[in-house]
Amino acid sequence: MASPCGPGYPSGAMYGSPEARALHARSPAIDLHADSLMWSRWVGYDLHTRHDPPLPLAAIGGHVDVPRLREGGVGAQFFGLVSLPIGQRRGLAAVIHEQIDELDKAVRVAPDRLVKVRTAAEVEAAARRGAVAALLGIEGAHALEGEIAQLDHFARRGVRYLGLCHFSANEACFPAYGQGRRDVDGLTAFGREVVRRCEELGVIVDLAHINRRGFLDACAMATRPPMVSHTGVLGAFAHWRNIDDEQLRAVADLGGCVGVIFCPQFLGGDGLEPVVRHLKHIVDVVGEDAPALGSDWDGFIVPTRDLCDAARLPLLTDALLKGGFSEVQIRKLLRDNALRVIRDNPVPA
Repeated sequence: MASPCGPGYPSGAMYGSPEARALHARSPAIDLHADSLMWSRWVGYDLHTRHDPPLPLAAIGGHVDVPRLREGGVGAQFFGLVSLPIGQRRGLAAVIHEQIDELDKAVRVAPDRLVKVRTAAEVEAAARRGAVAALLGIEGAHALEGEIAQLDHFARRGVRYLGLCHFSANEACFPAYGQGRRDVDGLTAFGREVVRRCEELGVIVDLAHINRRGFLDACAMATRPPMVSHTGVLGAFAHWRNIDDEQLRAVADLGGCVGVIFCPQFLGGDGLEPVVRHLKHIVDVVGEDAPALGSDWDGFIVPTRDLCDAARLPLLTDALLKGGFSEVQIRKLLRDNALRVIRDNPVPA
């Protein structure tokens, strides 16, 4: 039976070559961004049920669940916590806590299959147990509601990164695109306070969605490695959503990593080749210690057809092998680079 996700891939198949699957067994992938908990909060989406792949033109969600993460050799998933109805300014912290509650419930249902983690050691321990490690990251400092104390509350509940921006301005910064866009303005005074407090708490600063000025401001003051959880790169495709080589160098110089998104709109084409092209550009510009995976699954995107759900990730590994990436480079972008950034932003004892 043909899969609705893409031609030539039967439903329920094990995807990827034996070589690719063996690579995932040795280096279970870490994906830096999926918005699945948003759907759990809204419609009761069950992370433990294997869902059928969605139709291509309706594939704004339904890409991730624990069975398909395991099938695809994904050892750890960062779940993005989305708070922002455009224009709303209060009640956003509560929305984040509700999504964390959804993850906590899912972990209680099957702690042998899904475990909530904060540290690199816990990610590795989950892999040894054969469980999927779940990490949390907030998408947009709107969730702080202008109060730095909110960040402490979120960190205590296990949040490991804070995306400073989303699709509208907030008290910390301005978006690359969206409501309140102001390209000439960087981090606000509150934004600088947020970056400093993130580093004190071991919360990774995520630079997805923020405007270029704010992005470089955050890098200039950083003492810990940041990340860009889900993005494309301008050197591979010109789009407002993508970051340029100076931004790549700013993150790489700090020991950070850059997760490549799986959305054709930002990649410049459908299929695996555009994903490989963006990853290759990062390697060519700043080396093999920077690229990572940032799917944006379940985030109101239609993913590239070959990566329309988590089970298909080994297909990308095959494309990387065919594209000349070495095993060392692939293991770094699948897992090691993200794991290093987690480790280099230690959670206080």
